[in-house]
Amino acid sequence: MFTHDHYHEAVEAIYSHTNLRPQIGIVLGSGLGGLADMLEERVAIPYSKIPHFPTSTVHGHHGELVIGKLAGKIVAVQKGRAHFYEGYHLQQVTFPIRVMHFLGIKTVILTNAAGGLNKSFKAGDVMMLNDHINMVGFAGFSPLSGPNDDELGPRFVGLVQTYDRELRQLTHEVAQKHNIPLQEGVYCCLAGPTYETPAEARMLRMVGADAVGMSTVHEVVVARHMGMKVLAFSSITNMVIDNLDTDHETNHEEVLEVGRIIVPKLIAILKGVVERI
Repeated sequence: MFTHDHYHEAVEAIYSHTNLRPQIGIVLGSGLGGLADMLEERVAIPYSKIPHFPTSTVHGHHGELVIGKLAGKIVAVQKGRAHFYEGYHLQQVTFPIRVMHFLGIKTVILTNAAGGLNKSFKAGDVMMLNDHINMVGFAGFSPLSGPNDDELGPRFVGLVQTYDRELRQLTHEVAQKHNIPLQEGVYCCLAGPTYETPAEARMLRMVGADAVGMSTVHEVVVARHMGMKVLAFSSITNMVIDNLDTDHETNHEEVLEVGRIIVPKLIAILKGVVERI
């Protein structure tokens, strides 16, 4: 279990590299690191320089916290994340979100690469999350397990209004302004690292999931535990295979390639949203 001293050590290390004080936190998923390179007055801090920060071992997840200006706002961008399937416990996976809170950040925007389950979606779409299904949590794994720190948040956390309604409305307005089609739906979090079987894909669609991935929900839960406002997006990098009569297999290279195609859409949306927060 991490203590306030651990979080403060990380904050002090970050502030030793920059005088900028971020207002908004952004987490970038697979293939989406290009956004961080667009920041003005950017300072990139390797995760290895921040005490207790987990380092991703996954290709497409750079290990840097980048602080700079986006659309006139100071932001802290997590360029790559750690995952449960890499062997980290969920308190480690979500440690950067706790640190964002101690940096004074009140709003966090998360992105991920996901497989599309909704048959009206297609690869290359952007989906804004309005709800989630936490299969990892159903299996008994939660970043809130163990003793609760009442200074950070309550023992029991309500998740009805997890994805901020005002931010979602604002995002629709920004997407419409830029003529970017924007899907909205339910994200399902699995543990990974295997992709879902056709039978699992059909089951997830039946229980109401529109997209499926291996991240994000743990971070969202911790952000809500601390009262942060949350906005989240899935890059639909592939349509999930739901039948056995195919020779095609989903692979990480495909995810990264389509993710790069989606980057300009997400950049336009995120810049517009950040500007108006």
